Amino acid sequence: MTDRIQEGGLQVSPVLHELLMQDILPGTGVSAEQFWGGLEGILDDLGPRNRELLAIRDDMQAKIDAWHHSNPGADYDKAAYKAFLLELGYLLPEGETFSITTENIDEEIATLAGPQLVVPVMNARYALNAANARWGSLYDALYGTDVISEADGAERAGAYNPVRGDKVIAFARAFLDRHCPLASGSHADATAYTVADGTVQVALADGTNTTLADTSLFAGHSGAANAPTAILLRHNGLHI
Repeated sequence: MTDRIQEGGLQVSPVLHELLMQDILPGTGVSAEQFWGGLEGILDDLGPRNRELLAIRDDMQAKIDAWHHSNPGADYDKAAYKAFLLELGYLLPEGETFSITTENIDEEIATLAGPQLVVPVMNARYALNAANARWGSLYDALYGTDVISEADGAERAGAYNPVRGDKVIAFARAFLDRHCPLASGSHADATAYTVADGTVQVALADGTNTTLADTSLFAGHSGAANAPTAILLRHNGLHI
């Protein structure tokens, strides 16, 4: 039997348990007991209903398959098919206009534009791709796609191509100039980014220092303020 770690009434895969305990929970303010207890409560509450819904789906699919077996070909009676789906409950009559609201939704999902990928957590590669869909390298994305032309020796195949790399850097700096311009000068001439007085400070090749034209675009940084490993900017709700 595959090894499992017991957490309350749950039997958890060691890989998932280690990921949660070492990489996800630290710094969130949520204790392991809170998380596992909450997850167990959700599964106990929704598990029976989920199994019921899966059974309904299987039953509907079997009946739809049977209908198509009895009505083969592309020239089937589409009105009759729609009536069958309505009778089955697969389709519902259009209702009155309505609106809904939600509460306690993370800003990442509710208000920030970006890809939303739902993946099975037991597949590590899928989960990693889902995370990277929201947080990735602009340089990597530019280098690997046709946003950057392969003309003039900037081919993307094979090992790292410095000609293409230069094009990527130029594009990214121009992108920052368009959406997060500096108070003076250009990101193309930036030699260092630091953080002071609550915003980003930019050293330019001519020896001068500047900051963002709109300092409210600065969202945060990682690493030491005088040598950050990452600068985070925010424009129209999107993070760079």
